[in-house]
Amino acid sequence: MDPWLIWLIVAAVLAVAEILTLTAALGMLGVAALVTAGFAGVGLPLPLQFVVFTIASTAGLLFLRPLALRHILKPQAERFGVDALIGSSAHVVSEVTGAGGRVRIGGEEWTARAYDETLVIPAGTTVDVIEISGATALVYPRE
Repeated sequence: MDPWLIWLIVAAVLAVAEILTLTAALGMLGVAALVTAGFAGVGLPLPLQFVVFTIASTAGLLFLRPLALRHILKPQAERFGVDALIGSSAHVVSEVTGAGGRVRIGGEEWTARAYDETLVIPAGTTVDVIEISGATALVYPRE
């Protein structure tokens, strides 16, 4: 069997292993095996193929893998769904107490409770959304 074909098989096995583990390390080794298959295809002797594989895998693991992981593990820049409502202002539609009430958040009417259960917030007051619990906004009056 030709050496370039063996390197291609190794690259394919490493690619499948990367898909199953998602570590980014096996993927870099698979790319190094693919590069080595190219060099083996042009007739590079076997000892030099191992040197190419070593250099390519070391470069991938030391330089490319940290960049890829930094990009993948970057924290989410924007909040979506109900998380985006936390911290926004709301207008009290009907009196809000620790037991219930209604507020308008961005054009939508929500059930609400006072974040401090001892507060009674009259209609017409502007409040801040502190938390969303299910379909209920926990609100606190603005100072």
